[in-house]
Amino acid sequence: MNNKLTSPNLFSDVCGIIEQGRQQAYAAVNKSMIETYWNIGKRIVEEEQSGKERAEYGEEIINNLSTQLTHAYGKGFSSRYLRSFRRFYLLIDDYEIWKSRFPNLTWTHIFKVLRIDDETAMRWYLEAASKEMWSVRTLDRNISTQYYERHYVQPKPQNKAQKPNKFELLKNPIVAEFLGFKQDSTYSETDLETAIISHLQDFMMELGRGFAFMGKQQLVRTDTQDYHIDLVFYNVILKCYVLIDLKLGTITHQDVGQMDMYVRMYDELKRTEGDNPTIGIVLCSETSKDIARYSILKGNEQLFAAKYKTFLPTDEQLRKEIERQKQTFLLQK
Repeated sequence: MNNKLTSPNLFSDVCGIIEQGRQQAYAAVNKSMIETYWNIGKRIVEEEQSGKERAEYGEEIINNLSTQLTHAYGKGFSSRYLRSFRRFYLLIDDYEIWKSRFPNLTWTHIFKVLRIDDETAMRWYLEAASKEMWSVRTLDRNISTQYYERHYVQPKPQNKAQKPNKFELLKNPIVAEFLGFKQDSTYSETDLETAIISHLQDFMMELGRGFAFMGKQQLVRTDTQDYHIDLVFYNVILKCYVLIDLKLGTITHQDVGQMDMYVRMYDELKRTEGDNPTIGIVLCSETSKDIARYSILKGNEQLFAAKYKTFLPTDEQLRKEIERQKQTFLLQK
């Protein structure tokens, strides 16, 4: 018997074949599971529509069916799950549409989204998770941080002919709990920038769709002086540069004036043919209604102020903060 170890190439190749087979098997099982649950939801709705027109009747159907299915098949058919199957069908009542638009999502993705009350938000999260290839963990984090609600303007489904809307892409506040700072941490602007660079992928995901990192402390040179911009991105959807200036305290009119200058310089010295006007964001620990109303932010569609939070607030705290920031933004328009 030959006791020599199998060649590394053979072992590696066979491992690859096994992993590929497992992934394909998992995908097939997931696809079958989703279709099964959708059909169960459809059948429940059909039964409800043919019966008595009252809410109690629907609950009675689900509870009785849950008892029978649990007795026949064991776990996995609680009343809660059956309600989710029903809601899944009511959300998307054409399975062919589901297969064509969301082929890469798992049942776990769907189940997370079905917890949301707002149907428009549910559809947006499904679209975003599919297009951006969000993992279940990323989707869960984005739902818990009210990612959809934090946009300046609530995003709407767009057709290809529509021009991208910057207000539906940018968001406020920015929740950056992934940076690793505690709620009572003391840090400098340099510490904040370093933490962002160390968690760049998380930060870009938090910014939104289409952001590509161009550099930190990027040099802009005029005839008389050198300037350094904290963070520079390019958004491929908006087709424009996005400049970010980091500030620890409450935003001031000096901060806005500085960003206005950066944007003007960038448009003149860096922007190329085909690029849309540059956007500047002052990312600060607190915004100001007075600055929004009375500074050059007012009526300016290239300058924005956004608040960042380095810890995850409670749902209620975040809801109130989102409302405060929306009210501040309305003063700027």
